[in-house]
Amino acid sequence: MNIAALFDRCATGYDRDRPKLVPCFDQFYGAAMWMIPFPSDALLRVLDLGSGTGLFAAMVAEAHPNALLHLTDISEAMLGVARQRFAGNSQVSFAVQEHLALIDESAFDLVMSALSIHHLEDESKRELFGKIFRALRPDGMFINADQALGTTPEEEADYERQWLADVAANGATAEAIEAAKARMRADRNTTLADQLRWLEEAGFREVRCRYSRARFVVYGGWKSG
Repeated sequence: MNIAALFDRCATGYDRDRPKLVPCFDQFYGAAMWMIPFPSDALLRVLDLGSGTGLFAAMVAEAHPNALLHLTDISEAMLGVARQRFAGNSQVSFAVQEHLALIDESAFDLVMSALSIHHLEDESKRELFGKIFRALRPDGMFINADQALGTTPEEEADYERQWLADVAANGATAEAIEAAKARMRADRNTTLADQLRWLEEAGFREVRCRYSRARFVVYGGWKSG
């Protein structure tokens, strides 16, 4: 089953399960929001790659009410939930497309993504980082809240054990955990160090990681003006 089909199947209950399946939910998304450098009243053009149900985009829309948001995802069902979330909001647009279909240049002040880019193979991640850099306006920023691979097999095994213990403690049902594990078989996680290096190679400056807890990381970089 391809990735789009996997997420089409879970779209309806995705938001319900998210806080239980991301044990550090508040800190994780809070760190991503903290990294946004623009004033709350700024007129921003924002691209959300792999927006899914629009969970992260809704947080940004609330904090930056003047922002124009463009949400993309490969799952029509997930974007369908996002369309319902933003019904009647003319500042939000949608497109069903893959990440590497991004061809815009100097179009956005902020490109962001949450729990999506890790589905790409490493070479595709590197290619995407270059496309994101070109899509940003001068002084624009990229923020990625995502997953990272452990630096050793032992560390990766620790990440898995910690995640299983945390989600069970959070009250995730056995059904939700098994569904998440099925989706995780499509993951192509990469170490944090590699991801940061690829951003620098793409041209980003002030590349840094703001948050890290086991496999969950939040990082980003600037496109200098």
